[in-house]
Amino acid sequence: MKFKDIIINAFHVKELRKKLFMTLLLIIIFRVGCFIPVPGLTEGAFSELANNGMFKLYDMLSGGAFQQVSLFAMTISPYINASIIVQLLTVAIPIFERWQKEGPEGRKKLSKVTKIITLILALFQSVMMYFNIKGSGAILNLFAANGEFDIFSFLLVVLSFTAGTSVLMWLGEKITETGIGNGISMIIFAGIVAGAPSAAVMLYNIIVGNEITSVLPVRIIYVVAILVVFLAVIIAVVWVEGGERRIPVQYAKRVVGRKVYGGQNTNIPIKVNSSGVLPIIFAMSMLQFPATIVAFIGKSSSTTGLTGFINSFSQGQGWGYIIVYALLIVGFTFFYNIVYFDPVDIANNLKKNGGFVPGLRPGAPTAEYIKKASTRVTWFGAMFLAILAVAPSLLQKIISYFSADIASINLWFGGTIVLILVGVALEAVRQLESQLLMRNYKGFLD
Repeated sequence: MKFKDIIINAFHVKELRKKLFMTLLLIIIFRVGCFIPVPGLTEGAFSELANNGMFKLYDMLSGGAFQQVSLFAMTISPYINASIIVQLLTVAIPIFERWQKEGPEGRKKLSKVTKIITLILALFQSVMMYFNIKGSGAILNLFAANGEFDIFSFLLVVLSFTAGTSVLMWLGEKITETGIGNGISMIIFAGIVAGAPSAAVMLYNIIVGNEITSVLPVRIIYVVAILVVFLAVIIAVVWVEGGERRIPVQYAKRVVGRKVYGGQNTNIPIKVNSSGVLPIIFAMSMLQFPATIVAFIGKSSSTTGLTGFINSFSQGQGWGYIIVYALLIVGFTFFYNIVYFDPVDIANNLKKNGGFVPGLRPGAPTAEYIKKASTRVTWFGAMFLAILAVAPSLLQKIISYFSADIASINLWFGGTIVLILVGVALEAVRQLESQLLMRNYKGFLD
């Protein structure tokens, strides 16, 4: 089905129409907030950080909010980190695990804990940001002489950043509840899309020679290569997102009175990438803390040893950053699979309903088989995400040996950006499709 037909069908349903308008409204609020400056800071306070390493990536994810020193400069990362902490605590702390199994009421309690942790992390990160830019003279002392500590300016800046994160947290929850798609993912998606015009301008500048000094044929080949890789990554992501391992299931026939129940054949679908883009988003949020700390304490020019390893995080490159980034993606992929996919529960449900996997006994053998199949599939999905995410950094290191000016360009078309764009778009499309199918509309992913 064409995109035009999708929109027409969606707008024919009052509930879906309301969800689409609500999503658009909340995204507009997010974009407006990206242009509201934080009082007490001079223009360009983050200009040096925004053009360097990890912070440049976060500036792209926030739609330029970081470089513009807006209320949403810290992005949604404190909320993401808080969500990770709470999910880890549900595995380690029995009361959290019990809340998770209590249904809506338990999830409300976990949501409150997540919000409290978010505020704590946001305050910590805001303080780090304040002292990081204080030495550069970007802080406007309102009630103290220049060079002296102004408690009013401190509170104004820190509380403004924290309030911005709180608003983003609220927007994300509202999109999830009343809109289309995952709220956090949609906010990041909107920030990335906002950077598309500047990416197009950058490609133009490469061709005309404003970005690199190579000869014209080299510049054209470089731009064409970027576009080809961009399309190839999109195709690969769509292909992997649709991939699944299907475990065959049969149901025994049961005679109840004069009716025969069961006897049909079905399958258990195990998606190759069931976690979507969440592992990448989680990994980037986790890496923001080392980058913030390094920026706060200052970094030396060393590129070796422990100091070089730490510096690689602030630069968003180097073998230390690449390895840790890839390991975090793989780890979060498996963590998501462990939390949201329970082979024992699936096997028990099959046993209760008279279902079985051909050649396997119901119960523990079936659960073990499903677990092994899920682990193999998850390995493939995790490695796929990790390779695509770190590929731009690896490619930059290789290119730097041949052309330093090309390697210095930080592209919007990176693997991480493309993964998030395509992954979030597919997630929203699937959710919209399921809503349409419930209302007897033909699916548009067929």
